[in-house]
Amino acid sequence: MKTLSLNSQANGSIRVREALLGSRIDTKPFLADETLAINPLTVAIPGGGCAVLFRYGVVVFFGLSTEQESAFMERLLPLIQDPRTWPDEELLDLRIESTQLEGMDAQGCLWLHDTSIQRVQLVAEMLARSSILSDDEARLTKTFDKIEPLAQNLSKQGRVGQKKQVLLTYIGDSLLSQQRMVGRAEVADKPDLLWERPELEGLYLRLEDEFELRERHLALERKLQVISNTAETLLDLLQTQQSYRVEWYITILIVVEIFLTLYEMFFRGH
Repeated sequence: MKTLSLNSQANGSIRVREALLGSRIDTKPFLADETLAINPLTVAIPGGGCAVLFRYGVVVFFGLSTEQESAFMERLLPLIQDPRTWPDEELLDLRIESTQLEGMDAQGCLWLHDTSIQRVQLVAEMLARSSILSDDEARLTKTFDKIEPLAQNLSKQGRVGQKKQVLLTYIGDSLLSQQRMVGRAEVADKPDLLWERPELEGLYLRLEDEFELRERHLALERKLQVISNTAETLLDLLQTQQSYRVEWYITILIVVEIFLTLYEMFFRGH
């Protein structure tokens, strides 16, 4: 079982940094001789340490100095779609001890038995999933805050009070968030590496519980459902109102046409 050489800090811990850089990272340009593992892609960094890359826009650094991270980020920048000006990030201290229970302690320090590639990949994947959930939570909170007054307006005044395009935008935001969680990050699924290393399932379950991934995922699904249902209901009401309005326009035109016909018959005829 191959272990990684990770640089330690002055206090003996290993620096771990996760960053959400954009909507997507193109991982194809990385060379085979610098690739330590795939799925997720794990790349060796000159001078020690490694970076784990996720196509949905997240990178996790293990045992890198700030100078190493900056140099690697310059290389990554052209490969990022929709780069963020201020990436969302999280810092952790990692310590290695074979007799310590693996996972997070009360002080927020992460303990592992060793620095095997699979353990590093698993930690990186859990951090990346947590980052995606945090991003979706922030986005959906904004959407929820916008759509709540519409429901209140409908309750109090009986009107939708919003344009069709705006409601379609809310529905689109919900669909994009669902696609990110299910199609890209696969937040609710077990990592593939557990099929090869089932002994890591205990660490996986502890990290899943520590980051509350399952609870947050379910909460997001409920919020997505509320937003989608509300937007679709308001859109249906708006379309119904527009349909009624068109029917009234047609009725008025018919009435006008009848009056014009009667005018022609009884007044112009004489």
